Amino acid sequence: MSDESELNIEEEAGDEGAKKSRAGLLPKLLKFIAIGLAAFVFIVTVAVITFNIMSKGGKSQTVVPQTDSYAAVKKQYSMFTLIGSVNTRTRDATPWMVSVDMIIGYDLNDNATATELTGRLYELRDFVRRYFSSKSSTELQPENEARIKNEIRELLNTTVLDKARARIILFDKLDLYEME
Repeated sequence: MSDESELNIEEEAGDEGAKKSRAGLLPKLLKFIAIGLAAFVFIVTVAVITFNIMSKGGKSQTVVPQTDSYAAVKKQYSMFTLIGSVNTRTRDATPWMVSVDMIIGYDLNDNATATELTGRLYELRDFVRRYFSSKSSTELQPENEARIKNEIRELLNTTVLDKARARIILFDKLDLYEME
């Protein structure tokens, strides 16, 4: 009997150890689940708070400033058109005829410039005649028109006009004819 009683004691002890180890596993497992849930809640809370701070309560971070460089508004000018059509010859050996109707653009509502341009009307007509008669037919080709406009504007502002300033030069007509 003694052998049997020893065996039963050992079996009962093994059952109690397994029960104790299973009973100790459940609290440990619940502890790790609780730690994981707490970490998840903490991370989500920090992320939401950070997002709200960065977006300033839902307002957009990107602000597009409205400056002249972004707004594609072309400046408007007052136009002086009283010069009329001027006809002259070029400086070529075989003469070419130039017929030009030039418009001078100046600052909008600048009455002083309008007055000066009107007072210098005959000087302006003479300037246009002299300018185009000093050019050759190759210099007056359409691909050179932008250069011609800039050159005329600079010459007007430095040699003809006193206080007034030409801002833009336009041609209502710029025709070049070969004389026969």
